[in-house]
Amino acid sequence: MRASRKLTVALACPEGAWPHPDWPAPDDAYVGRVVPLGVAADVVILYRADPAVAVRELPATDIPAIVISPCRDVEAIVEVFRGGAGYLVEGDYCTCMLSSAVVGATVGHTYLSPAACAALREGVRRLPAGGEALERLREALSPRERQIMELLSTGLGAQEIGLRLRLSEKTVRNNLSNIYAKLDARGSTDAVLRWLGAAPVLRA
Repeated sequence: MRASRKLTVALACPEGAWPHPDWPAPDDAYVGRVVPLGVAADVVILYRADPAVAVRELPATDIPAIVISPCRDVEAIVEVFRGGAGYLVEGDYCTCMLSSAVVGATVGHTYLSPAACAALREGVRRLPAGGEALERLREALSPRERQIMELLSTGLGAQEIGLRLRLSEKTVRNNLSNIYAKLDARGSTDAVLRWLGAAPVLRA
């Protein structure tokens, strides 16, 4: 991402409810401005008390979306994630994480706050085990690719995975491209759902 071009975020939020009136900060390296929903933007943020409402409002276009909600319901978070949007639980992130989520969304990463990530993994644990098919799918990946998928499925992005594994971000992204091809996944959301054994429900 070129530092000279800051991102524009379209925000859908009940009047007076947005908890970050000073975001983005003037010195934010990536996010330049917040505009009302309907104005051209790089990323959409839906701030909703009910995630089901946000799922119905997800953009029909390829504009990436992030849902922010106080709801910690496992099924609701899984549904948002399956819809291709990131999910931040209110109070479970800081504005630096919010900016990171916006940047990640522009490169296909579906960002989850820690509580949302834990909910996703809990939701998948409730599903019937994938058995031999899931095992074969995982065995198609190299040991390094399996390490990367484990970290990706905890909500980390390429840069954070690189720091954990002492790899360059470019190397992680190259590995992710190979992983997506091997898993026949359309991106990080699809790959994580396949890796965890959840049947992906992709938006038309």
